[in-house]
Amino acid sequence: MDNPKSSQLKEFPLGIDEETEQQYALHSNLLQQFTAISSIDKAWIFKSDTDSSQGMMFSVSQPNLLANKKRKLILSSTVTKRNDGSVNLQWAPFPVEVSGVSAMVPSPSGSKLLIVRNPESDGPSRFEIWSNSYLEKEFHIPQSKHGSVYTDGWFEGISWNFDETLIAYVAEEPSPAKPTFNDLGYKKSGSDDKDSSSWKGQGDWEEDWGETYAGKRQPALFVINIASGEVQAVKGIDKSLSVGQVVWAPSSEGSAQYLVFVGWSFETRKLGIKYCYNRPCSIYVVKAPHESKTNENEIHSTESAQALNLTQTISSAFLPRFSPDGKFLVFLSARSSVDSGAHSATNSLHRIDWPKDIKFHQSAKVHDVIPVVLCAEDDGFPGLYFSTILSDPWLSDGHTLVIPSVWHSSQVLLSVNVLSGQVKRITPADSNFSWSLLTLHGNNIFAVSSSPVDVPQVKYGTFVEKEAGNNEWSWSDVSNPIYKFSEKVSSLLSSLTFSVMKISVKDASQNPTKGSCKPYEAIFVSSKTKKTDTCDPLIVVLHGGPHTVALSSFSKSQAFLASIGYSLLIVNYRGSLGFGEEALQSLPGKIGSQDVNDVLNAIDHVIDLGLASPSKIAVLGGSHGGFLTTHLIGQAPEKFAAAAARNPVCNLALMVGTTDIPDWCFVETYGTNGRDRITEAPSAEDLSLFYSKSPIAHISKVKTPTIFLLGAQDLRVPISTGLQYARALKEKEVPVKVIVFPNDVHGIERPQSDFESFLSIAAWFNKYCK
Repeated sequence: MDNPKSSQLKEFPLGIDEETEQQYALHSNLLQQFTAISSIDKAWIFKSDTDSSQGMMFSVSQPNLLANKKRKLILSSTVTKRNDGSVNLQWAPFPVEVSGVSAMVPSPSGSKLLIVRNPESDGPSRFEIWSNSYLEKEFHIPQSKHGSVYTDGWFEGISWNFDETLIAYVAEEPSPAKPTFNDLGYKKSGSDDKDSSSWKGQGDWEEDWGETYAGKRQPALFVINIASGEVQAVKGIDKSLSVGQVVWAPSSEGSAQYLVFVGWSFETRKLGIKYCYNRPCSIYVVKAPHESKTNENEIHSTESAQALNLTQTISSAFLPRFSPDGKFLVFLSARSSVDSGAHSATNSLHRIDWPKDIKFHQSAKVHDVIPVVLCAEDDGFPGLYFSTILSDPWLSDGHTLVIPSVWHSSQVLLSVNVLSGQVKRITPADSNFSWSLLTLHGNNIFAVSSSPVDVPQVKYGTFVEKEAGNNEWSWSDVSNPIYKFSEKVSSLLSSLTFSVMKISVKDASQNPTKGSCKPYEAIFVSSKTKKTDTCDPLIVVLHGGPHTVALSSFSKSQAFLASIGYSLLIVNYRGSLGFGEEALQSLPGKIGSQDVNDVLNAIDHVIDLGLASPSKIAVLGGSHGGFLTTHLIGQAPEKFAAAAARNPVCNLALMVGTTDIPDWCFVETYGTNGRDRITEAPSAEDLSLFYSKSPIAHISKVKTPTIFLLGAQDLRVPISTGLQYARALKEKEVPVKVIVFPNDVHGIERPQSDFESFLSIAAWFNKYCK
């Protein structure tokens, strides 16, 4: 007779046991409710004939689980100022879904809107020029002219000129010709792609820009005339440069027009650029095509065709923005990252005075506005940490920027006087919430504020002048229909609370710099209701990088985990952004030890406070957070009841030969001195040290049941390192679950993959922690 248990098991789908199915059924609906919460990507305000009201447009996204992509929406409103300085928004009754749209860019006057639609295969890029009520023009730009327009937020640059006749943008250079073959052999003259009697070969392989840029070889600069549709490649740019972030330089009527852009060069290979600000880059100026007749005195004619490097004296320069009067250009620099080799570090802000005659015979004089902050005093300004800026970030005085920046475990908004260098925190200093900047409304600000337990809220900031110069900003809520969520989500979130803890450094005397001895932080999320007999199980959440930061902002996945009965300890170990350069630079060369000890110290801190039970602790991390997760279960095998690792770094000796950022392995293993050792052929000594610094060196001690979430298209931490570690655990008969997402890259952010990841993590933790 058949075993009744085995026949019962056969009723469940292959790979899903009864317990997992019950967990999926229990929590999937709640996770869907969290997933459905929308987010604002961008916002624009349009000039109006009346002072009393203006039009406003929000670009909103919402995960579409069935289609496995983000649904993009446009929601319009009318902004009316009240007498007390606050605003009222009259919202359109429904949003409008926009499908197939890659970018939307209003013109400076707000009278036109550019919509870019990139092709999904080999078709043309489509440019649409809209007025307020109809489509004015549509242009189809074939692949022979250029490939897809870059809308990635980094190389991306789409800029209208001031009279709104030309648009400069960045697109993929046309693909090089490939050899053609037919039944007679090689065909010299090439052939039409649709010629069925021949086929295209592959041709020479070319480097791309790595993670999320697969197949992206050469971002190049183009200008389109919106009257004629004529597209011209901008001449004078060296082929060794990949370009981005283009803006038009100020110009006067009848004079030549110039473009300012950022250029990244490379030597023997392109190294991954996503999240890597340690790639040298400079700001260039070049004459634009389609210009009017020029003043013969304007630029030395023999050199005017060639792009000129304006920032030769500094190793990094990007995000250029001109002041409203055109008298100066400001830009951000990641020189501390480039010079140290750390993939991200403390930024600095700089200014170039812009000459009316555009005469730059050599590198322009670069003025320092905000230097790199080594060590912040007490709760003082810790330095600049941001990588995005509004297209028009200026207040009405013409020299004050408004920017977002990380300040310890929160993101805040700052005003920066680029003439005096004065920095002011303009979001509330007594709040641990995080803020993001939407757009400026004259001298006022639209922003979004959230916390780990508070869904984002649109805010309006007004400048309030006080006596004795003690000016301040007043913030009010803006009623909006965007951040809607279910009553169940509302009830669960209202039962949670969070705090930001300062954790003292152990053995501070062993650290050579003042900044590396200062406390680091952890965000603690828990139930408001104190249980008398026991604590909720704890999930230790670890960010990647390592030089990134976990912000005190709303995360749908983390809020979901907290809502099903877990406390969260989100650790910003030393090396994280937002705490000054000395603290950040204390980590390279000490990965796998200093960061591991900081996490263990933070766990002991909450246990000592009676906020966590030592027997019910899980750990969750991705990328470098996965490196820490797998290190922790090896170095502290008795501490963790369960673990989850998303695309983890498990074996540096294996990763260094396959990743798009081999330099990361050298710098984080050896410290800054590792820059001098970087090679495509690591020595036996290098490989031995890489292995000893890796989680796999401790695998013999691991007992913790671990789930692995792996993206098969990951170029940053290729899937081989996670699979090797998971197979080694299986060999030791440690409970292991592996989910591979065949079309996901490093972030595992496709809606279905993200959903299955966190549903599976919840089921895994419930199995071993509850």
